[in-house]
Amino acid sequence: MRQNILRIAVIGISIPYFICAVFSPILSQDQETKPTNGKERTETEKLELKKKISEYKPDAIVIRDRRSNLIGIASSASEGVVGSDQIKTRPIMRQGEVAELIPGVIVTQHSGGGKANQFFLRGFNLDHGTDLASNVEGMPVNNVSHAHGQGYTDLNFLIPELVEQMQYKKGVYYADQGDFASAGAFNISYFKSLTKGIANVEGGTLGYARTLIAKSHKVGPGDLLYAFEASHNDGPWTISDNFRRVNGVTSYSVGDKQKGFSISLMGYKGSWHSTGQAPKRALRMGDSWLAPDSGLSRFESVDHNDGGWSNRASVNFEAHRLEKGYEAKTQFYGIYYDLRLFSNFTYYLDDPVRGDQHEQADRRTIAGSKSSYKDISEFWGIHMENTIGLQIRRDYIQNGLFHTEKRARLETVREDGIIQLSSGLYYENKIQWSKKFRTVLGLRGDYYKFNVDDWGTKERSERNARIYSPKGSIIIGPWCKTEFYISGGYGFHSNDARGVIQKVDPAVPLVQTRGGEVGLRTEPISGWQSTFSVWQLDMNSELLFVGDNGTTEASRPSTRKGFEWANYYSYNSWLMIDADFATSRSRFRDDDPSGNYIPGSIRNTLASGITLKNPDGFFGSLRVRYFGNRSLIEDNSVRSPATTTVNFQFGRNFGEDLSIVFEVFNLLNAHVSDIDYYYASRLKNEAVGPNEGGYNDIHTHPAQPRSIRLSVRASF
Repeated sequence: MRQNILRIAVIGISIPYFICAVFSPILSQDQETKPTNGKERTETEKLELKKKISEYKPDAIVIRDRRSNLIGIASSASEGVVGSDQIKTRPIMRQGEVAELIPGVIVTQHSGGGKANQFFLRGFNLDHGTDLASNVEGMPVNNVSHAHGQGYTDLNFLIPELVEQMQYKKGVYYADQGDFASAGAFNISYFKSLTKGIANVEGGTLGYARTLIAKSHKVGPGDLLYAFEASHNDGPWTISDNFRRVNGVTSYSVGDKQKGFSISLMGYKGSWHSTGQAPKRALRMGDSWLAPDSGLSRFESVDHNDGGWSNRASVNFEAHRLEKGYEAKTQFYGIYYDLRLFSNFTYYLDDPVRGDQHEQADRRTIAGSKSSYKDISEFWGIHMENTIGLQIRRDYIQNGLFHTEKRARLETVREDGIIQLSSGLYYENKIQWSKKFRTVLGLRGDYYKFNVDDWGTKERSERNARIYSPKGSIIIGPWCKTEFYISGGYGFHSNDARGVIQKVDPAVPLVQTRGGEVGLRTEPISGWQSTFSVWQLDMNSELLFVGDNGTTEASRPSTRKGFEWANYYSYNSWLMIDADFATSRSRFRDDDPSGNYIPGSIRNTLASGITLKNPDGFFGSLRVRYFGNRSLIEDNSVRSPATTTVNFQFGRNFGEDLSIVFEVFNLLNAHVSDIDYYYASRLKNEAVGPNEGGYNDIHTHPAQPRSIRLSVRASF
């Protein structure tokens, strides 16, 4: 594996130089001496250009999407920006799939449509968001000490048409990123105003329907934006999902990117039925019945009463100011969230008569703030930026686990009141030592306070923890539009407060992670943005999915290593091609008789597509996603097969204000799984098995079959 990674690293580093050496005489890429029209610059033009370069400030440049060249701006090979234009040209089946625009990220679903998605990145099965820090408008989406899993991330409240851009960072090299950001982090920003209003009406197979209206108006000195969305989806399931969601956004903003403020309100409500994963021994394969007493189809589950509902509301205020010598930002937010989730992962393993369905209940309010101040200065001709930031968050949580039958509570397993406080203080220093050399160094300190009131035992427990995380990058170049990065640092994720305070074998409150990366960013020919990185990440304790209650639990220390190669080529205004490839190797570090493979860890991913925009108004895209095979058990004796799916979009613009879009998901109708697990379960009429009454088996949730959607999009 090491030799293969080294070979690919050498090849990846060599390719841009080879292309640059071949094409640079033809393409005239030295922009400091040649203007865009191909003529030699005059001495006056050269002096003016040098002056602009000397006055260059990275924060003054607006980065819109992957077509933007981040050379001279990014601090690692693994950060980037996705713009609204890319989102518009992607066929997106679920709101959470917006995250798939991040190179290397895979988004799936293992239950009802209203439940949080599953995320995969850098060898992680991130479950519902652990180790992937997610933010919308700067507000955290990951939920600490959640009833269903640590870091639970529900993006169903997203409205893709309102997304202006998504900034992403992978690795532990960024001082402003704290909890859950070990594999990566992203922030989704909404438009503050719309040039024209948006009205969408969509319909499709599998009971899909959606409508959206969004508009902004000039009110006083600022812009008032509002949006309302409603949708319904049944899916292919024997008992339909009946996923109903309503969503709304209102914001008022004053100023621009340089100076201003905004306040926004968001609200979301969703309810659904769930078809969860089913054991393969219970599925009907063709004409062969593996379980005559059950005989489930691909789109049926053992328990027909799973499902849930969720609500989310938030208020957010932010203000910013960018002047020649400083930049200041501040943000205050409040979030209300609740979830009721009914699941049955093991069927009749624990209760052979009434079944194992359980309700996971979570209700919380979150209050927090983020503030930063950046000093921009020159010291002996050296450009320097010093940033100090403070992030505070407090969660008031009520959650519980209840044994249920047909969604009726039978008994309380556990019920708690939790207060969790976190504060993070960070400092970051950026220095442009010379034209070809700069550094980014940072230090972050985080303090956590866990307070748990067990309503069953009437016991209250408290625990404090702190952790320090140094980070940094060295950036060399550019030469021939190629820049090199060496990045490293420490990060962490928090554990569930209930596990942290337990008296017997308590979990570590804050689990340290450490990683490093070597990479490059290049533009070998005009319009082709390419990044390549070789990385490693060590974790002191892995969080793994546990099938008996559907949560995550702390496990053994682990190491991941791999490489990523991301490419975006804009040939011209009507043709774009992207191709992102990632591979990794994931293992537990300590030896154990059960084996050292990490269940669910992904090895290879590939996402690629071509997008066309014809000048006559036609447009379309074709996308391929490869989701590699995975170990499902520590000894690697059971694996999940690789899957490949294809999505298609075609449409036409009728003038500037009307378009019709036709989309096909799973174009080839591949009969594959969205996700697989391996654990013990027991069907109702099964005899007592060898594993505490159950049978180990692969539990699978199928990818949706071919589906079609047609939408009419109007501007007004």
